[in-house]
Amino acid sequence: MIAFVSGPVAALAPTQAVIEVGGVGMAVQCTPGTVSGLRIGETARLATSLVVREDSLTLYGFADDDERQVFELLQTASGVGPRLAQAMLGVHSPDALRLAVSTGDEKSLMAVPGIGKKGAQKLLLELKDKLGQPLGTGALVGAQRAAASGPAPWTEQLAAALIGLGYASREAEDAVSAVTPQAEEAIAAGGSAPVPQLLRAALQSLNRAR
Repeated sequence: MIAFVSGPVAALAPTQAVIEVGGVGMAVQCTPGTVSGLRIGETARLATSLVVREDSLTLYGFADDDERQVFELLQTASGVGPRLAQAMLGVHSPDALRLAVSTGDEKSLMAVPGIGKKGAQKLLLELKDKLGQPLGTGALVGAQRAAASGPAPWTEQLAAALIGLGYASREAEDAVSAVTPQAEEAIAAGGSAPVPQLLRAALQSLNRAR
């Protein structure tokens, strides 16, 4: 198993980073949040999980070991493969997922693309005794309170991801504004802002503007 990769960041895409390791470019699948913390040319260390299939070897990368552990635990639930597990971590932090499962919060899980009401209910049952309690509930609550009086967390995450991909701050702000109605619609429907889809929509708006 490849536990981690460390080296200069050679390239970035919305959901992928290429890390140079010993002269070899390792393509690592990441969430937009993880990508947003990377910069081309700077050295990065990503915890990784190698998924082996008959026709492919896919390396998934994470900001820390806790995120990787949750990624692997999520896949112990029936019907959850690596792509869905990564999508869940793209929308929620490890502690937010622990909190959702421990409190039976269906809506939080339904905010993840590909998870409906029945799927959320099934996941709550299967993961209840696997993820455990949030590691930093106090900090999580504090962040939620701060978010209520400041910019929405998704706006900061999206802007950081765009800047990490090489866009200027002004371009990132314009793209965030362009997709805000889409995010507000998702939130009004009882979910949360779907950052991966918003990132794709933001990139499309930037491409049209150029």
